[in-house]
Amino acid sequence: MNLYEIVFNGKLIPGAQRERVQANLGKLFHADAQRLALLFSGRRLVLKNNLDAQAAEKYRSTLERAGALVDVVGMEQQIEEVELAPPPDEPAWRRTSPRRKGRLQVAPRDVYMAAFVDVDAPDFALLETGSDLQDAKPEVVGPRLDLSRMSLAPTGSDMGQMENPPAGPAPDTSRLSLKPLN
Repeated sequence: MNLYEIVFNGKLIPGAQRERVQANLGKLFHADAQRLALLFSGRRLVLKNNLDAQAAEKYRSTLERAGALVDVVGMEQQIEEVELAPPPDEPAWRRTSPRRKGRLQVAPRDVYMAAFVDVDAPDFALLETGSDLQDAKPEVVGPRLDLSRMSLAPTGSDMGQMENPPAGPAPDTSRLSLKPLN
C-alpha cells in the first residue's frame, strides 16, 4: 500500500488573498498567530503523513478550497536505520555506578527533521514495582509549651475586661432649624 504526505511551502492558489487563506487555515487547524506565521514562513512543512491515496486527496482538496497550494508526496517505504546501545549487564534500576550511556541514532527523513539530530533526552531510571516515588516525610513534632501555670476561669466570671468610659454630654442642637429650600 502506498502512503502519502501533505507538504505545504506557504504557496497560495493563484488569485487567493494571503490574509483570507491565513484565516481559513487558522480555522481548519485551530491555529494561533504564531503557528500561522510558521505555516507561511516558506519552509517545507509536512502537515500530515502516512495517508492512503483517498485521505491524501481529501486533505489536498480541502486545503485548496481554503486557498493553500499543497503537494501530495509519496512516502518511501524504507525503514530508518537505528543504532541501538548495547544491552546493559543488569537492569537500569539496580545500577549503583554510572555506566556508559548509549544514544539512539536516527537518520533524518528530510532537512527539517535534520535539525533534531542532536537532541538528547535524559535517561530516566525505572524503579521496581511498589517502590515509593517520594522521600518519606519526617515526623512533625509540636513545640514544647509549659502550660502548668495556666488555668481556666469559671463560667460567667469577669476576665478583667476594661469598662467602657461613660458617654459624654449630648451636643446642643437648639440653635439648628430646618427651612425649606426655594
